[in-house]
Amino acid sequence: MQEHASPILHLEDTDIYSQYLLHSPAEIVFVLRDAMKRGCMLTAYFDAGESFFLTSILAVSPEGVVLDYGGDEAVNKRALQTASRFVCLTSIDRVKVQFALNGLSGIQHEERPAFFSALPDTLLRLQRREYFRVGTPIANPVTCDIPIHRGDGSEEVFQIPLIDISAGGVGLSATTDQITFFEPNKVMEGCLISLHDGTEINTALIVRNAFEVTTRSGLRYIRVGCEYQGLRSSSLNTIQRYITKLERDRKIRLAGMM
Repeated sequence: MQEHASPILHLEDTDIYSQYLLHSPAEIVFVLRDAMKRGCMLTAYFDAGESFFLTSILAVSPEGVVLDYGGDEAVNKRALQTASRFVCLTSIDRVKVQFALNGLSGIQHEERPAFFSALPDTLLRLQRREYFRVGTPIANPVTCDIPIHRGDGSEEVFQIPLIDISAGGVGLSATTDQITFFEPNKVMEGCLISLHDGTEINTALIVRNAFEVTTRSGLRYIRVGCEYQGLRSSSLNTIQRYITKLERDRKIRLAGMM
């Protein structure tokens, strides 16, 4: 059985992603056919995201979708016999696509074994820039402990405040003398994000950008944009709940000011 930490977005507890959900069967068919024509690889997760197989779309119609068999026959058999829900992820021109299938059945497609499932009820299309990002509190900041390995072999842990957080990553506020430690595409293992409710998120972070910012008051800092790597499904769910809470609190504060 293949296992790893899945990048599934959990949509059931929040309406953050509702504006990116497609409900029309015609639109869903169009997106899936586009993925099929482009030959996009698709990852189908089951067992609550703990197991998966790689596949591709072989055919799409209003009746359903046909997926290629995975490369591991034992996983294919287990998917058919024991799993009732699959969350499928792919990417079309860097746009993340996620949808759920309620069970698979084994069929023959063009004289070879394949999976079939009814068309998904909804489909999420989410570009990287569309990840819902919310600012974190300034007075009582969320922090991220980042182990930094120096050239002489020593290690130091930087405690960096978060500027914002999303389901895709975080924005950090580093000091100007720390910029050399945040090179683009650098992978930082063992990072620990401490949320206000005492929850800790352990993940690796990939540096995507780092640039200097000067505030109106003249304060200078380095804004470091990071993407999660190897984030567990349970941790992603926790982050989504935290984002929902921050946004709810923000709306309450705005309502109180009116």
